[in-house]
Amino acid sequence: MDNKIIAIIVAIIAIVAVGAFFFAGSGDTVTIGYLPSDHDAALFVADAQGQFASNGIKTELVQFNNGGDLMTAMASGDVDVGYVGITPVLASIQKGVPVKVISAAQTDGSGLVVSKNSGISSVQDLAGKSIATPGEASIQYMLLQYYLEQNGMSLKDLKVSSMNDALKTNKIDGMITFEPYVTIAEKNGATVLAGSQDILPDHPCCVVVASDKFLEEHPNETNTILKIHENATDFINNNSDEAASMIPSDIVSDVEVEKVAISSFPFISGLDDSFKQDVMDFMNLEVDLGVLKEPISQDKIFWDGI
Repeated sequence: MDNKIIAIIVAIIAIVAVGAFFFAGSGDTVTIGYLPSDHDAALFVADAQGQFASNGIKTELVQFNNGGDLMTAMASGDVDVGYVGITPVLASIQKGVPVKVISAAQTDGSGLVVSKNSGISSVQDLAGKSIATPGEASIQYMLLQYYLEQNGMSLKDLKVSSMNDALKTNKIDGMITFEPYVTIAEKNGATVLAGSQDILPDHPCCVVVASDKFLEEHPNETNTILKIHENATDFINNNSDEAASMIPSDIVSDVEVEKVAISSFPFISGLDDSFKQDVMDFMNLEVDLGVLKEPISQDKIFWDGI
């Protein structure tokens, strides 16, 4: 074969190879947003196990205080993929933020805890009390609203504040929050007035989302990320104690507490028809509560994949 032809073939092969590995090898980075929560444990496990790196994906993990802030970052294009509650996701989609849910992450996993000196022993005792939430865009805020309305009360009956503000003043009677903080509060003497599994059993909570831009430009990498998420989820479900040791220490430093917290709710992955229907039912409930203005069609919520 002519040497020039051989050289051209070699050059083409090299270009194709470079193109195939350009995403990982060029320094491009997938920015993944998350909350300081056990709900995102699959991300922490995958990162600790080096699953992203071993699959040729360079990542930057960025922490946010709440789901609303994370979704704002996705709207501005600063975050490619996010582990976040379904409530801020649905609110963002309704506002036109170009994102899609690409996988489930977990269900339940939150709780309403009250201090031992609050005098609260029933939902009716919440009247006039100061209760903190992760923010109005959070699923915990929505759960609190639903819990109160199911018991003939409303948010107006409480003094609701954000957890950030409450922590500064240290003047709250209780909070509705996500794990591991429910378990941490209980260990420190607080009482769990209601778990989210009691308020709305098996409700969808955190999901994995990606920007439309990322999905369009990197569908193969998206599928790799989904496989990593599935592997990490399976690991947690089969090795919860070991997984507990992989949660960042800035979230919880006591591994024994983390073992209790991480085993208290289900971790899931994928987007089967059952989960999609659960999300649609949850979305309709949010419409009924006034959290969403109107229903969102399924095709605007979920990624169909490739």
